[in-house]
Amino acid sequence: MTGTTAPRIALVTSERGLRIDPDLVPAQAALRVAGVAADVVRWDDPAVAWDSYGLSVVRSCWDYAWRLDEFLAWAGRVPRLRNPAPMLRWNSDKRYVQDLERAGLPVVPTVWDPAVAGELPIAGEWVVKPSVSAGSRDTARWDRAEEVLAHVGELVAAGRTAMVQPYQASVDRSGETAMLFLGGRFSHAVRKGPLLQRGEGVRQDRDSRGDLGPVEPTGAQRDVAQAVFDALPHLVPGTEPALYARIDLVEDAAGRPQVLELELTEPSLFLPQAPGAADRLAGAVLALL
Repeated sequence: MTGTTAPRIALVTSERGLRIDPDLVPAQAALRVAGVAADVVRWDDPAVAWDSYGLSVVRSCWDYAWRLDEFLAWAGRVPRLRNPAPMLRWNSDKRYVQDLERAGLPVVPTVWDPAVAGELPIAGEWVVKPSVSAGSRDTARWDRAEEVLAHVGELVAAGRTAMVQPYQASVDRSGETAMLFLGGRFSHAVRKGPLLQRGEGVRQDRDSRGDLGPVEPTGAQRDVAQAVFDALPHLVPGTEPALYARIDLVEDAAGRPQVLELELTEPSLFLPQAPGAADRLAGAVLALL
């Protein structure tokens, strides 16, 4: 880099992210140490001059799920955006799970918009969620088929796509394992505790950032996560590489890792739970600049 002015980037968030995103402070601090000035800005702030930034990094834009068209239109206008707009467009609707499955990657079995009990996956309990959602909004765990179908019916009637998955009992024992990639490399893993409680129905106030801790992933988890990450150029062809990715894994009844979600749009990176992760993020940003 030439000149004496530090390169400047935007860490892009939302109104809610400004208040509660625990990643923003360590990210901004690590970038400052790396010689990069980082402004924390809202994606929907009309006063932001996006052309003035060397890079705009999408972070906690947690309201995208109910403003999807507006969010994707914004992403298409912003230069030097990471993750890039085509990746956000593909990943912001969880129907991408179908692409993962077609690519031969191990995903949690999913049924889309089932209308009768015979179409449900065989399970003792099910999870129902809309394909466009963030923060477990409009998501619930059910143990009766009629409850599943009623929930699906409400989503479909609202013009949304419903996905139904068997509830993996391993989550109650071991939680989910979030596998984080930064700058094209595996960075760290974090255990997320169980989030959906039996019998509580649909709630809009869940916060998955409460029960978290660093964890050493197994070899099988590393292999699956790496396979998913390596498949991205084929899944979203012709676009820039991902700056970050989070691959959430659960175990099936045989203890094998399955992909629950691939987060490329606005995932928490769990920087406070992983010493050195903020520095790795800053290094990846600096490499792009």
